[in-house]
Amino acid sequence: MATGRTHRPATRSRGIPEATVARLPLYLRALTALSERSVPTVSSEELAAAAGVNSAKLRKDFSYLGSYGTRGVGYDVEYLVYQISRELGLTQDWPVVIVGIGNLGAALANYGGFASRGFRVAALIDADPEMAGKQVAGITVQHSDDMERIISENGVSIGVITTPPGVAQQVCERLVAAGVTSILNFAPTVLSVPDGVDVRKVDLSIELQILAFHEQRKAGEEAALTDGPRPVAATRKQSADKGPDGDVPAVMPA
Repeated sequence: MATGRTHRPATRSRGIPEATVARLPLYLRALTALSERSVPTVSSEELAAAAGVNSAKLRKDFSYLGSYGTRGVGYDVEYLVYQISRELGLTQDWPVVIVGIGNLGAALANYGGFASRGFRVAALIDADPEMAGKQVAGITVQHSDDMERIISENGVSIGVITTPPGVAQQVCERLVAAGVTSILNFAPTVLSVPDGVDVRKVDLSIELQILAFHEQRKAGEEAALTDGPRPVAATRKQSADKGPDGDVPAVMPA
């Protein structure tokens, strides 16, 4: 069984922090929207607002890319799109294999955003013999017995796991053994991988639980507002009538 950490160290070889790497796709999405509207330049404040971060953090992130913008002008949108795309490795075609072609796997296969972002679904793999040979999103599903050959022939280094949790670790180990070094895991389980393999986990239940927390907090705040503030003046008067230990103070003689 493969053992080890589930993530690489905190910084990449070029010294870009993982937190910055995680924000680069947010900047790229905002910049792409600006590019589609033929916006030539953008200020750090405008781009930060569109990406949902503060402008100081954005400027710090871009400094790792060697991009500082022009005072009074801002950042060149097209150049930033190219620069971030190059840093993320999106200027080349990345073949991706999806393992587990149930409802989620099929939905991902049909997702049209992969091609425009530098990814190509090279193969669909499933362990069910009845799925083999079927067409999903114009791609023929292949049986998991041929996983190693499929990965080798297509030069795949990125694998997507959408299997049930009970088999996800086994699938992960086969992917890694076949040469896959980056895995996007949709299975509700934690994968163990050796050093040199990156894993990104997408857990929809965790995201929903976080949203439930925020909903509960908002409901509590609304309830507090509905109840209204405590009668501060009355409380202060009552406190003034008592001593520090809660007893009514003795009446001082005139």
